[in-house]
Amino acid sequence: MSKFKPGEKKSMPAISTSSLPDIVFMLLFFFMVTTQMRETENKVSVSLPAASEIVKLERKDLSSYINIGSPVKHLQAQYGTDARIQLNDSFKTVDDIRDFIAAEREAMKEGDRPLMTVSIRADEQVRMGIVTDVKQELRRCSALKIMYAARKPAE
Repeated sequence: MSKFKPGEKKSMPAISTSSLPDIVFMLLFFFMVTTQMRETENKVSVSLPAASEIVKLERKDLSSYINIGSPVKHLQAQYGTDARIQLNDSFKTVDDIRDFIAAEREAMKEGDRPLMTVSIRADEQVRMGIVTDVKQELRRCSALKIMYAARKPAE
């Protein structure tokens, strides 16, 4: 039979931290493997216009992005301040959109090609003429699903 003393408290054992470095390195490795870096560099500055109704895009992997705006400050000496079209990582003209859409379709699976959406990210100060030219070229190459990127209005 054992004796219990009412005033005696049991001490808690120290928490073992020997596995802590293993856990930290495992998390670090996990985030290094799963993180995706930005695929394209923004060469145009885009301040999105406000919209009254916004719908979130469901599958971003089926989207191709066309940026329209004036070049960023460090590229203005080379390209000027007029609105330019950026496809992937380079400035292009309206005539290059057809090749861009064809290359984007080829990179997709056969079943996903009809679901392809073209997202136009145009600066709010860009003239509508260049946006209309882009839309006309998208019609010519049968890219009829177009989405305009916008921000929520300030409340």
